[in-house]
Amino acid sequence: MNQTSMIDSIDARTKLAGSNRMEILLFSLGTHESFGINVFKVREVCKTPAITKTPHMPAGVEGLISLRGNVIPVLSLAKVMHLADAPAALGGSMMVTEYSKRTLGFLVSDVDRIIRVDWDKVRAPESVTNGGHHYITAITELDNGRLVSIVDVEQIMADTFGEAMIGQIERISDAEDYSVFFVDDSAIARKKIIEVLERMGVRHKHAQNGMEAWTRLSSMAAHAQQSGHDLKEEINLILVDAEMPEMDGYVLTKHIKSDKRFAGIPVVMHSSLSSEANRAMGKAVGVDAYVAKFDSEALADTMRPLLLKSRGG
Repeated sequence: MNQTSMIDSIDARTKLAGSNRMEILLFSLGTHESFGINVFKVREVCKTPAITKTPHMPAGVEGLISLRGNVIPVLSLAKVMHLADAPAALGGSMMVTEYSKRTLGFLVSDVDRIIRVDWDKVRAPESVTNGGHHYITAITELDNGRLVSIVDVEQIMADTFGEAMIGQIERISDAEDYSVFFVDDSAIARKKIIEVLERMGVRHKHAQNGMEAWTRLSSMAAHAQQSGHDLKEEINLILVDAEMPEMDGYVLTKHIKSDKRFAGIPVVMHSSLSSEANRAMGKAVGVDAYVAKFDSEALADTMRPLLLKSRGG
């Protein structure tokens, strides 16, 4: 298959919104393992171009390339993930990715194909024997029994270039009156979200995947209904990631928006998938706002008016 033809129009994939399915681009890093990345993060696939070496680059960053007038860093995924059994040579293929409004090149040994999987068949890794387990966010199984490790791009970015700094965030008036429920499968993302919420001064609870979130939210709604109090006394805003194991953020949002018990509680989608197509997917399932990761001030500025509105402020 021609590599450049593997990534066709991303807009055509908006039909996946709410279907609890994702498309994964399979690739190899020269080891016995199979890896995957969400197709929505990939702009194109090409042969590894000439790379300009520059001094003082972070470990795993091979250098820079010029791509359509833009200078972008190129990372060796095998080196960044500390895969001891990976070949020393640079990979023959490069995936050009867009993450949180930033374009990067990821060097890989080979690109296989695109597969479509159900999120309920994607699991958080309980144990991974290879040294790169720190960078695996989920695992899925192919029909032939082969396991595919889905890379945690957020963790790779944070470890390579440093964590995003938290900007100036003002405490919200009567902050103790507000509570946010958020869900994200990435440990680094949860850490940054908590930092923002604590600077705003609001209370918070969280889950680590969409299914866990829906189970907890449903339980909270049932308890509020049984006790006769308004659910908005317990939750004023729900913040969801887009891609998560077991249930994605689009399906979770559809569940929330179709359940009258959550009426008046805004849903904000917070995702590293920052293209207009992904915003359209969020809008299609009814999110009240969409914020690209990770801009702490934009996140706070998006949540603040929605929180105030939820309490009639």
